[in-house]
Amino acid sequence: MMILAGITAGKLIIGILSVSLAVLILVIAYKKLLAHLGKGSLPKEDYCVLYSLEENPSKGTIDFYFTAEKIKEVTIHILDENYNLVSEIWKKEAQIGGNIVKFDTHTLSNGNYFYALVSDNQKTMKKMAIAN
Repeated sequence: MMILAGITAGKLIIGILSVSLAVLILVIAYKKLLAHLGKGSLPKEDYCVLYSLEENPSKGTIDFYFTAEKIKEVTIHILDENYNLVSEIWKKEAQIGGNIVKFDTHTLSNGNYFYALVSDNQKTMKKMAIAN
């Protein structure tokens, strides 16, 4: 057998196999942990996804875009910096897939605002700046 710095080929192979087995066990344990932690996660089909604006600061007519996995009643609100309701701009049944709500920013003075999507089981907010 060949000896490299006091290590025989047999010991080298056993060491490589041991490390490989340890890595395999860690990967399996990690996947089991992720599966366990994901059991209590909320089903995504019950929730809408509200996307950020393409331009921030925004001006003129802007599009609020969100997706829904189910048909559901949705309201879009505009809130000021202190989370006070400024305007309810949309209250309709959202369709499955992408939904676009157009809004004219000229109805607001320049500054920072929040836009919120509200349904029976969620409230999601994003920040926006208006600079007309």
